[in-house]
Amino acid sequence: MTINLATIVDDFAVCIKLADARQPNAVNIRSKEPFQAGIGPHSESQVVKLVTDEMALYRPTLYKDLIVTGVPYPEFPRQKCDFCIGKAASWEWAIEVKMLRFLGDNGKLNDNILMHILSPYPEHRSALTDCTKLSGSQLGHSKAILIYGYEHDHWPLHPAIEAFEILANAKIGLSSRCEAEFDGLIHPIHVRGRIFGWQLSP
Repeated sequence: MTINLATIVDDFAVCIKLADARQPNAVNIRSKEPFQAGIGPHSESQVVKLVTDEMALYRPTLYKDLIVTGVPYPEFPRQKCDFCIGKAASWEWAIEVKMLRFLGDNGKLNDNILMHILSPYPEHRSALTDCTKLSGSQLGHSKAILIYGYEHDHWPLHPAIEAFEILANAKIGLSSRCEAEFDGLIHPIHVRGRIFGWQLSP
């Protein structure tokens, strides 16, 4: 069954809220202390796992046994694609995911977050360099990048997203943007946000 990117983006937004409703607790790696409950403080890889697990439950006909996280790149087996959809022999979709989270669990600004979206240096593993890596790979019949972010009155997401589109289009080319929003999360800081998705040009 063919799945379009708009459906994946919409389902990711629904399932980030479903995962959040389970009141997951992330733990601070340094202090070992738990963060406040909610999906907001979780790492990017943890969110991908929580959300894709929910997607398999939410739409089993589309995702059950067909959505897999941490899929090795054929060219660089030690590097993993965030998730793929389809069958291992011929993935329908290969998708990289990046988080845009301006504020931490305590409400303090994360000054380095734009590096994870816009950096041109492969060592930073940014959304921009993920586009280049995925576009040049044999992984996936169709390829996409998703950015999920938490929005705040003084830190809207769209300026960063627009900057990303300019840089990515100059390098590899993006489809038109798919977008979905979510709201009503349980964390006091990370309450609402958006999912953005683009298909990558071959």
